[in-house]
Amino acid sequence: MDEKIYNVLFICTGNSARSIMAEALMTTMGKGRFRGFSAGSQPGGTVNPFAIEQIVATGYQLDQLRSKSWEEFSAADAPHMDFIFTVCDNAAGEACPYWPGHPVSAHWGFEDPAAATGTDEEKRAVFHKVFRQIMTRMNIFLSLPLRMLEKNSIHSEVTAIGKQPV
Repeated sequence: MDEKIYNVLFICTGNSARSIMAEALMTTMGKGRFRGFSAGSQPGGTVNPFAIEQIVATGYQLDQLRSKSWEEFSAADAPHMDFIFTVCDNAAGEACPYWPGHPVSAHWGFEDPAAATGTDEEKRAVFHKVFRQIMTRMNIFLSLPLRMLEKNSIHSEVTAIGKQPV
């Protein structure tokens, strides 16, 4: 029997920095058990170059990075999400699309590194700080016992059984 791969969506307003870094970290740190995705409520259309600099060290394939709308993940043919995390306060307060399967959702707020001002080195320092903060939360999440994660899957399965015609 194949082990379940958990899909995790990170949402931010612009989908250019925090959610993008979280996508890359989830996929690389999840070591095949977790697949990260990211989206924005109002995507800016580009990935911040300072976010890309942070991601390079993870080994994540940079050609997979793009700024995209959360609408992609509410479509019928979208991957089923097991977890959805908002990573900016604006996105946490917005009305989200309907997510099939009722994934576990939470808010993981981080300061917006794209709003950093100053020299490029000062901006890089802010991006690095936020990247490390995301990594810290990711380590905690990934250290949860799998049985805790499986409860979500079991709930989905028994709910689906209840919807079957008799």
